[in-house]
Amino acid sequence: MNDFAPPPFNAENALVTIKRALRDLKLAERGNACELRGKRVVELSIDGATINAKLARRLMLTPEWDRINVSSAEQQRKLIDEVKKRLSKWESEE
Repeated sequence: MNDFAPPPFNAENALVTIKRALRDLKLAERGNACELRGKRVVELSIDGATINAKLARRLMLTPEWDRINVSSAEQQRKLIDEVKKRLSKWESEE
């Protein structure tokens, strides 16, 4: 029997990883947010063992936000994948 369990989710470590991934996507870090060409794309905050993320629906100065709660490594990967997908979409719209 395999009793493998993933390590518990560490929100602080995950936040560092997410910010690194967003910088790798050429987003500029500004406080608790990341921007593309001066427009906010993602805002991040920690609430206990969860990361609260706000992800812009469209690239604009005052965006509407989709809220995403990250409390596992799987959700962390999904957030980064969603940012990649939206960035790709916005780049193709220009």
